[in-house]
Amino acid sequence: MKNRLEELRKQRGLLQEQLALELGVSRQTICSLETGRYHPSLRLALRIGRFFGLPVEQIFSDEEETENEN
Repeated sequence: MKNRLEELRKQRGLLQEQLALELGVSRQTICSLETGRYHPSLRLALRIGRFFGLPVEQIFSDEEETENEN
């Protein structure tokens, strides 16, 4: 699973710690999400989408789905 979390976070000028505080998770969770070592629960994915004002599909994408489209 790929995601745009780091890109979106940096566009807002937020540190990982700041985003973690806003979302109610640890900085380690944000780091793991950004590096792809952790996939968010549905609840967390929806919370991230609401925070950035974007549909979940514009933040997270299935690598296989993206590769098959090319």
